[in-house]
Amino acid sequence: MRICIFGAGAVGSHLAVRLALAGHDVCCVMRGRHLDAVKAKGLTLRVGDASFSARVKASDDPATLGTQDLVISTLKATGVASLASGLKPLLGEDTPVVFAQNGIPWWYDIGLPADHPPPPDLGFLDPGGGLRAAIPKARIIGGVIFSSNEVVAPGVVANLSPERNMLLVGACDDRQDVRIERLRATLNEASIASQPVAQIRETIWSKLLTNMSMSVLCLLTGQTARAVRDEPALRDVIPRLLDEANAIGQSCCPNVKRVTRSGPAPEHKPSILQDFELGRAMEIDALVRAPAAFARAAGLSTPMLDMLAGLAIQKARDKGCYQA
Repeated sequence: MRICIFGAGAVGSHLAVRLALAGHDVCCVMRGRHLDAVKAKGLTLRVGDASFSARVKASDDPATLGTQDLVISTLKATGVASLASGLKPLLGEDTPVVFAQNGIPWWYDIGLPADHPPPPDLGFLDPGGGLRAAIPKARIIGGVIFSSNEVVAPGVVANLSPERNMLLVGACDDRQDVRIERLRATLNEASIASQPVAQIRETIWSKLLTNMSMSVLCLLTGQTARAVRDEPALRDVIPRLLDEANAIGQSCCPNVKRVTRSGPAPEHKPSILQDFELGRAMEIDALVRAPAAFARAAGLSTPMLDMLAGLAIQKARDKGCYQA
């Protein structure tokens, strides 16, 4: 398959190497020193003591890459709007687009199941409606990524979760068709686990429950997820916080698995904290503001999460990492 990774930073570069080594014709939309290094030497993926390299075509101009059979966007929510203008040259008649990002996606209300409660106004996730105008429902595939990666040098990515690398996918209207089955098979063959999911929004919420609570605590404390979980001063705070997060998720998807304090907690900093420390635009809207809007729409009282959201927004805004 001809596969384009659009926004190949840490996660996208990991996927690119895996897919290229599985025999696919992979290209990447990327920029900066990372792009320069990939053009000169290819992409390298480090997993523990092992190292894997692949030659991929790379450019900061999608128009130079040609029509693709599949596009996987690994852009963060803060950058996904660039797809509206850059995607068209990559699309063939039936090219699907996978949106592998954290938080509530811009397309959440497209293809919504009839039994799903009406969502709040999520227009702030797609200001001006550019994505909605450029990408029809038939092309949209939701993606939830479970993989910790870091660009350790231009052209070199380290995978920090060798036992847990998944990309779970599903059509925005949850239809199960040959296209989705083929995509899952492609990912599995490339050592990117992708088991079937019945409802992609349930999967989105299952990850978001942790991101909207524990990851925001990491941002506010500057600590890793494990350090936050094990911090004695937060022993009584975390369960109350998770209760509120679980209530929001279950108000939308009653079968979503509850997150508990005893769940897995990796010894690394979540992406929202990494972005803050590097002074990059932060996914506040998708990870914090959108869940708060769902809580209000459901009539839920979430004082702990409201306080965290306010502190996170102020902290990000003060550093110039968020504007709203």
